[in-house]
Amino acid sequence: MAEIIPFPTGSPKPARRPRRLNPLVVDARRLAKLLTCGVRTVRTLDAAGKLPTPLRIGGRVVWRVAEVRAWLAAGAPDRATWAAVRAARK
Repeated sequence: MAEIIPFPTGSPKPARRPRRLNPLVVDARRLAKLLTCGVRTVRTLDAAGKLPTPLRIGGRVVWRVAEVRAWLAAGAPDRATWAAVRAARK
């Protein structure tokens, strides 16, 4: 007589989606998405001194995400005012 193999009755495990890591820095394209504007607007705001000071890593220009969020929470002051606020916090 053939052996009877029970059919698994539990629900199958859902497929794992890979974890999305939150970036520490963003380039102009991603900053534009974060600010809901265009890349050209980001470049214009940066040149006018209305964004936090970017970092230059190699040939790349990037902004710290945590700093951009804190800058937005503070009301998005210009670069000089933001630098004074940050200096006063330290």
